[in-house]
Amino acid sequence: MLDKIVQIVKATLNLSRLLRENYGVPYKSKEMPNTESEEVPNVESKEVLNAESEEVLNAESEEVLNAESEEVLNAVITTNEQHPNLTFLNERLLLTADAISLNIKTFGYEYARNLRKQLTIPSNLSPQKINLQSKACQQNDIESDWFFYWCQEMKISVAYHRKLWEFCYILQALYEYDLLTPGRKGLGFGCGEEPLPSILAAYDIAITATDLDPTASAAQGWIETKQNMSSLEKIFRPELCTKELFTKNVSLKYVDMNAIPAYLEGKYDFCWSACALEHLGSIKNGLLFIENSLKTLVPGGISIQTTEFNYLEEEETIDNNETVLFRKKDFEQIAKKLTAAGHQVVPLDFNIGSCVLDKFIDIPPYYSQVHDIPQEAHLKLLIDRFASTSFGIIIRKAM
Repeated sequence: MLDKIVQIVKATLNLSRLLRENYGVPYKSKEMPNTESEEVPNVESKEVLNAESEEVLNAESEEVLNAESEEVLNAVITTNEQHPNLTFLNERLLLTADAISLNIKTFGYEYARNLRKQLTIPSNLSPQKINLQSKACQQNDIESDWFFYWCQEMKISVAYHRKLWEFCYILQALYEYDLLTPGRKGLGFGCGEEPLPSILAAYDIAITATDLDPTASAAQGWIETKQNMSSLEKIFRPELCTKELFTKNVSLKYVDMNAIPAYLEGKYDFCWSACALEHLGSIKNGLLFIENSLKTLVPGGISIQTTEFNYLEEEETIDNNETVLFRKKDFEQIAKKLTAAGHQVVPLDFNIGSCVLDKFIDIPPYYSQVHDIPQEAHLKLLIDRFASTSFGIIIRKAM
C-alpha cells in the first residue's frame, strides 16, 4: 500500500512539474536568482548562459521535487503504526485528480462543440453507397456526407456521439444492401426508445420491434433510463413517420435475446441491434446471440449488430457482468466461426481513427450540469478502467 502511495505522490508531483515546464509557468526554486535583467553580450555567451541556466534549473527543480515528495510523504504517514493517512489522500490527491479530469473533459467537450459548429453540411444530400465495412466508430465518419444524410433523415443534429453513429451505421448498411424498400421485413432486438422503428416504417417496411419484458427491464434499471420499450407509443416518432404507416408496419414483441423464440425464425430480410448484445451477461452470450440472430433471417438476409469494443486491450476486459466489452479477438472468433458455416462476414476494420476526438476518451460523469450540451465528445469513453467505442459488424446469411 505504501509503495502505491509513493508512486501516486511522485506521479502527481512529476505531472505538476511537467505542466509547469511545458505550458508557460517556469518551475523555480525560491532561491533562484533573477537573471532576466542581465545583459547578454553576444550570441555565444547567451548560449552558454542558457545551458548553465538550464542545468541549474534542472538541478534545483529536482531538489525541490525531492523536498516536496518528502514533505508530502511525511504528511501521508502520520500514525504511530505507520499507516497511511487516507483522509489526506482523499483530500489532497484524489480530489485533485478528479478536478484535473473534469477540466480535461470540459476542454474536450468545448473542442467538439466548436468543431461541430464549423461543419459544412451540404444542402443537396442524398444516400450513397460507400462499401461500408464491419468497423469501429471514427471521427471521420461523423464528418462524412453519408452520416450527415442519415442524421438529416432522422431529424437529429449532427453530433460527435457514438450512439448516433450506431443508428446511422445501421441505416447505411441497410441502404448498401438495398433493404430500404417497401415490402421488406425487419426485426429489431433491444430497441428501447430508439428512432429506427419509426424511420423504417416510413419506408413501408414491416418492423417487429422487440425488447426485454418490462418487469425484467425495471429490475435491471432500463425503464428508469428510458432504454426499454414498454409500449409502441414510446417509440412512435411523429416527425419521422405518419401514424398510419407506423400502425400498419410496426408490431411489438417482448423477447429475451438469450433465448430467441422459434416463431421468429426464417421470417426477416434483416435484423439489427444497437448496443444491446453487450448486456446479455457474458462475452460468450453476446457472440452466441450474433450467431443465433441469423436464424431469424431468410437465406441471404442481413444481420447488423453494434456493440462495445475494448480497443486498447488484447486480453484483459470486462466479462460475466451486466455490461461486457468485446475485444478484437472476440470479433475475429465469431467471424471465423460464421465464415466456416458458410455465412459472409463483411471484412473487419479495427482502425479507431487518428483524429483528435478519436484520441479523446470521455470519462464519467457522462451527464453533468457543468456541460450545457451533454456528451459533446463521446466517440470513445471509459467503462470502468477500459477505453471503449462502438463497433459494427455486418453478416449476410448463407443462401
